[in-house]
Amino acid sequence: MKRRTFLTATSFAATGYLAGCAAPTLAMRNRFDLIIRNGTVIDGTGAGGFAADVGVRDGVITALGRIDGDSADRIVDARGRMVVPGFVDIHSHTDGAILRLPTADSKLRQGVTTEVGGADGSSRAPRKRRTEEDEADDPLYSDIDGFLTTLQKQGCAQNFATMIGLGTVREVVMGEDNRPATPEEMEAMKREVRKAIEQGCVGVSTGLEYTPGSFAATEELWELTKAAPEPYRLYASHMRNEDNRLLEALDEAIRIGRHAGARLQISHLKAQNASNWHKPEITLRMMEAALAEGIEVHCDRYPYLAFQTGMANLFPLWCRDGGTEKFIERLKDPSQLAKIRPETERKVAGLSSWDAVMITSTRNEESKPYVGKTVLAVTTALKADPFDFVVDLMIRENGSVGIVGFGMDEPGTELTLGWKNTMVSSDGGAYSPASRSNPHPRTYGTFPRAIAYYQKERKVCSLPEMIRKMTSMPAEKLRLKDRGVLAPGKAADIVIFDYETIRDNATFLNPHQFPTGIPFVFVNGVAAVDNDRITGRLAGQVLRSTLTAS
Repeated sequence: MKRRTFLTATSFAATGYLAGCAAPTLAMRNRFDLIIRNGTVIDGTGAGGFAADVGVRDGVITALGRIDGDSADRIVDARGRMVVPGFVDIHSHTDGAILRLPTADSKLRQGVTTEVGGADGSSRAPRKRRTEEDEADDPLYSDIDGFLTTLQKQGCAQNFATMIGLGTVREVVMGEDNRPATPEEMEAMKREVRKAIEQGCVGVSTGLEYTPGSFAATEELWELTKAAPEPYRLYASHMRNEDNRLLEALDEAIRIGRHAGARLQISHLKAQNASNWHKPEITLRMMEAALAEGIEVHCDRYPYLAFQTGMANLFPLWCRDGGTEKFIERLKDPSQLAKIRPETERKVAGLSSWDAVMITSTRNEESKPYVGKTVLAVTTALKADPFDFVVDLMIRENGSVGIVGFGMDEPGTELTLGWKNTMVSSDGGAYSPASRSNPHPRTYGTFPRAIAYYQKERKVCSLPEMIRKMTSMPAEKLRLKDRGVLAPGKAADIVIFDYETIRDNATFLNPHQFPTGIPFVFVNGVAAVDNDRITGRLAGQVLRSTLTAS
């Protein structure tokens, strides 16, 4: 008997097939691709933990409980560790980097398996029609379908969903001018919103402190939100103000939810500046009243006392009218600066001083030494006036300077994070330690910090409830029916962490540090983080709305 004939015959015999079978199978598959044994399962529903094994096959959880035998391609022993659903970051900015960094290093290592982009009114599409003359590294997509299709073809380590940004829609249709929309422009923007939802977006977002979204009237916003088809009429808002007029801004967001018949999500709810630190309790009462009225209201929050934004936001809104070019022109005009200075300095005084403003990113090489330093520290060394320095920096950087502002307090943060309808979010992008930027530490540490500090140490809620805020609560808000819970039939997005050792390590001065205590992260059943190592496997899925154009 020839060797090939012998191997074929013995293969059939080993699998129980007899001669004459019409469709022999050469090998039997294991019952599971993966078994996670001996862990304490916290399933994401808010229920307490329980001892169980988890069986996974073809990217889906197929067994939860005691699994006898060892018929699996791989077995992971989770003894002494927590086994939970993958974290869902409902408010992120990873969409700006995911095509460049598909492994999403800083997010994966903290357990984020599903990312939601398109936040703060800014989405990757629609865009004006791309041409081959555009930058070679910028894909030629012009709409949401093109962006999501590009991402799916390239591959990504996380699951990804996106909102449609109403600021982006306004800019495409109307430009960056501060004026009301004409009836024709309103109809054009509504068409863009409907198209985006039909192509895959899971809600609409606004960034009402940023131009040009800040130029939209309340009525414009609820009409555009109403254009989003159900069940994806989700209105996620970076509100018009988060400090002195916080309560008025929250009232506007609730009115938009009411008039649009929308489900409301308040983005990164906070009260900036010491004079407003009494307001978190009032905001929770306002949202409770909206819930009693029948409006579905949630908020999200990152577990830090500092916010991150662009330095342009320190300047009054009126001087940013018309876009970056006109803004820079005003900064070069001494007569305009005389009006701009007092308004900007008042805003900074609300944070306490220029020492509360840290520079986190610049475009030009000559400005890189300022990154990671506060404006006061830089200007003290240079013996310069802080306002004059900032204006000069904005001109040299063409308005593109990132900052961190230290403006929130601990009691307000704890109160907000502990509220029953608060979800955990990073409000940050994905980074690699090779990056030369100085991002907010939330990009590396949000989810482990929420567990290690705010749950374990500050005890704002129970551990099962904190896990719910990271998993099933955002998944339900987004209508992601197969994510956020560990149960048979659900997607196998799974995080294994050590409750005793989990902690965030990123700091404001040294943010590029991975957390500890999260050795395993599985995305659709595939190991994305394996024994603290990013595997590079791109098993994520693009998650689209289930609507199609009629």
